[in-house]
Amino acid sequence: MKMYDKFLLILLCLVAIPDSYAVTGVNPSGVNVRHNGASTVFLTFQDLDANEVAADAFWCGEVTATGVSATNPCVSGTVFGHLPVRNNRSQISTAGSFRNLTDIMTIPASVTRRAFQAAINGSNSDFFYVRKFTGGVGGDRYVTVTCRMAGGGARTPLALLDVRVGFLDDKGSKDPIYLIERGKKASDFAATVLYNGTGRLKGRWEVKLPNDPEPTTSDLLTEATLPIEKRGLQKRYLVIGRFDMFLNPTGKVIIPGPDASKIPVHIDGLYKILLRIEATRDKEGNSNTGAGTVVSGGVAGFPMPVLRYYVGTHEKLQKVRRDISVNDLLLMLPQDNDTIQVGQSVEFSWVGVAEAELYRIEIYNGEKLVASAIVPKGQDNYMAPPWVSKEKNTHLQWSVIAIDANGDEVARSNSRKLLFK
Repeated sequence: MKMYDKFLLILLCLVAIPDSYAVTGVNPSGVNVRHNGASTVFLTFQDLDANEVAADAFWCGEVTATGVSATNPCVSGTVFGHLPVRNNRSQISTAGSFRNLTDIMTIPASVTRRAFQAAINGSNSDFFYVRKFTGGVGGDRYVTVTCRMAGGGARTPLALLDVRVGFLDDKGSKDPIYLIERGKKASDFAATVLYNGTGRLKGRWEVKLPNDPEPTTSDLLTEATLPIEKRGLQKRYLVIGRFDMFLNPTGKVIIPGPDASKIPVHIDGLYKILLRIEATRDKEGNSNTGAGTVVSGGVAGFPMPVLRYYVGTHEKLQKVRRDISVNDLLLMLPQDNDTIQVGQSVEFSWVGVAEAELYRIEIYNGEKLVASAIVPKGQDNYMAPPWVSKEKNTHLQWSVIAIDANGDEVARSNSRKLLFK
């Protein structure tokens, strides 16, 4: 090989070497977390390679090094726990020319308890969150975040830990759904929120009408839980009220709903009231993406609950109430023996149960299974394709099964009939 060719080959190899072998860092790299319960923090893992993905996440009491390392820095025997799959809200995010990972670090109370017990026994009060990345050109990489135990007050990020919504009277309190006779005024409602940190909590109340598209799990997340480029893209519904309040570091607040006269009750069907939390500035939780700072006040590691109510005539409500009394899982629409046009898509809906992680809907023609689908928690509906029934005068039956995190059946609906004409 000629000297010129050798020089050209070396030059091409040098050009092919990337500027970074893998993820370059995380921001913030250290956070204050609650010492006696769960904590949630918005993190940005910066500048991933094109094919690099997060593979694992865990907490440990001691590490050999902080920052980015090529080997697992967690000291053997000090692992406090792994990130549960249900708490993994990480998403790839694009910020300028950066390919980042937006990670919502939710520390389970069990992990914090082990860290606190270790500190009582003489270990350092700091513990560590470690994210493993694979697929990068430089091989596996581990990125460490320092978790400093604090009281959950003013120096911890403003994060929602638990949210409960409900009507304030006793009517329907034993039912999984609130029943309102058409044209009559609903009761007042409110949300009870447990949180860490302090700061401004801003948001609005929206109502999904019976014919509106169903919200997805992503639509039910708080704005601060989403990557910056996905904020503002969630479905919007009828706004019936807004709120803007300052949260003192007390850990609990009640957010009253708007005047009950604003709750729509003019169309028969199932309604959903959504609590929408907007992102606010929070010095303790801000995260640098490499192309700017993302505000994360109001982050949460779970979708916001919805408040369901059903509007109908007195006779229809009586039938719904009877269905509630005899079924573990209540079907909503279509009604039993409804008639559907052949070739028309059919939306099936039901009232979810607290223990469910998944729902399985089954559609039969006699003993033959025509269609089956798995639907995630929080999405209590399924839009069946138009090919479910191709022939006129076809009778189908449908039902829904609720499945928990262990794969066990926890509730089952009755079976309803459909006629296609």
